[in-house]
Amino acid sequence: MKYVLLGNLNPEWATRQKERVAAATAKAKDLGVKIEAMHYIHGPYDYVTVIDAPDADAVVAFSLWYINKGYGRFQSSPAYSGADIERALSKL
Repeated sequence: MKYVLLGNLNPEWATRQKERVAAATAKAKDLGVKIEAMHYIHGPYDYVTVIDAPDADAVVAFSLWYINKGYGRFQSSPAYSGADIERALSKL
């Protein structure tokens, strides 16, 4: 399942991108999570990331690990494809 992560960085990690991203990518891989896209943005969030995760437990584990490392926080939301929406509409 794909998820969209909207996140904010802790200031101490904002300038240490390579280190943070390398660690997060490795942990995601350990949890079976594939990081598909990561973009830094302006506004209420610092970044938006799209991941593919085996289940919600993997997303929660990744979130808790990220917080524990002090990297920051993010909100996660399932991302539905057009095909997913068509299947849902067929059940109306």
